[in-house]
Amino acid sequence: MSSPGVAGSVSLSGGAGLDPQEVIALGDGVVILLDQTRLPGEVVYRRLASWQEVESAIRELAVRGAPAIGIAGAMGVALAAQLADHDDIEAYRTTVLGAAAALAAARPTAANLSWAIARQGEILAGHPGPTEAMTASLRLFAKRLHDAEVARCRAMGAHGATLLHRGARIMTICNTGALATGGYGTALGVVRSAYAADPSIRVIACETRPLLQGARLTAWELERDGIPFVLITDSMAASLMAAGEVTHVIVGADRIAANGDVVNKIGTYALAVLAREHGIPFIVSAPTSTIDLETATAAEVLIEERAAAEVHEIALFGRSAAPAGVAVRNPAFDRTPARLVTAIVTEQGVHRPPFADTLRTAAAAADPLAADLTRSTTSTPNT
Repeated sequence: MSSPGVAGSVSLSGGAGLDPQEVIALGDGVVILLDQTRLPGEVVYRRLASWQEVESAIRELAVRGAPAIGIAGAMGVALAAQLADHDDIEAYRTTVLGAAAALAAARPTAANLSWAIARQGEILAGHPGPTEAMTASLRLFAKRLHDAEVARCRAMGAHGATLLHRGARIMTICNTGALATGGYGTALGVVRSAYAADPSIRVIACETRPLLQGARLTAWELERDGIPFVLITDSMAASLMAAGEVTHVIVGADRIAANGDVVNKIGTYALAVLAREHGIPFIVSAPTSTIDLETATAAEVLIEERAAAEVHEIALFGRSAAPAGVAVRNPAFDRTPARLVTAIVTEQGVHRPPFADTLRTAAAAADPLAADLTRSTTSTPNT
């Protein structure tokens, strides 16, 4: 690929999935990311030279997807540390903690963002200094987190593929591929792993209104990977299920509550209800960093309400599809009850009900790895 350090249109490598460094990377005094708002028409990189620019990129969906914004948030904290006053350790801590709080609030629904920034806070709190070494540790964690999320996705792909039969017809919503995760994918990671073993698999991608992440991003990823798919409007899902054209529904998640309730892109709940009605397995693929054991049910999760303009500005026949000034609701996510979920796939394996037990076991198995990832950076003097 062309260097992502240069803004503007570039070419990307071929092969299965985007290289992780083609999605997002932490440079010297800069975070470089593939601007997802410009896809599929243009492949453009943004160079973010401050944590405030990282925060804006997260809010504006230039980077999106729960694991990917966790990575971006961790890189934003590292960038804040690099640019802070290194001569005054208390002023340094204040600056970095302030940046961390603002980044965590950029998109409150996704668990991965707050999880990653909390890990950075633990490093900051436990580090003896000096500030240069603290910055090195925060940078190292952000880079290792990126690597770890990609490894989790590959493990999820292998586990999830065992749930599919030959010739599966998989319906999915939103974008859960390399763009959403920093490399490989959650639900699309399952698709990639399964397709490598069985090229007869096909994908049915819901367009995902109002921002069309399925049409813009999932279709773009599947097309460049050569995985056969068909794109549908969200309202076509029921008809295709009734016609027997769907064998599995696989989605990602932005937050999973302790009881197995799933918070994900708006439209996920509708697919879960339809899948139950038609006897189709409804599978959720997400890393353990998306599991929130402190939240009992999805009812406790704040659902982000986005700007009305995202709905108003949808155009048809060259003009706005809606009358000017009409009232709009635009929740970005919905809540799917655990009772509608067939299985949850994490890097630890396939988890079945009762999710209150199996998710706690998965999180406990993953926690030593996460703790080691945090601890191993606190004494690192250079990176």
